[in-house]
Amino acid sequence: MADSDNMMPPGERTRRDVLGDAHVDRALAATTNFDAPFQDLISTSAWEKVWSRPDWNLRERSMVTIALLAALGHEEELAMHIRATANTGASENDIREALLHVAIYAGVPAANTAIRIAKHTLSEMNAAKAGDQP
Repeated sequence: MADSDNMMPPGERTRRDVLGDAHVDRALAATTNFDAPFQDLISTSAWEKVWSRPDWNLRERSMVTIALLAALGHEEELAMHIRATANTGASENDIREALLHVAIYAGVPAANTAIRIAKHTLSEMNAAKAGDQP
């Protein structure tokens, strides 16, 4: 672990592990006095107090988060967390299974929208991955 990682708050380290350095760097660079308390809140409550707990791994937390965001209709956050599966280890099959649960427990319209978003996001991810290969 780099020295800068030792100085990093645990919530920020987990946030970076899940969402990637580029995403977190953009979010922190865009932080103003107005939303700084919000950035602190999500780093400590979501990323340190929940995502960093030892009982579930990042893959499991990722699948639950995707299902919850889909069920609640949070489309932008859903796409972000689908992209984060590249870091959490959740597979396309995991995403599909989570969204099937959404269909049964939260409704077909929520799952239909989430599946559309997942297909689009996964397609972008696969295209980007293919572009990275020689």
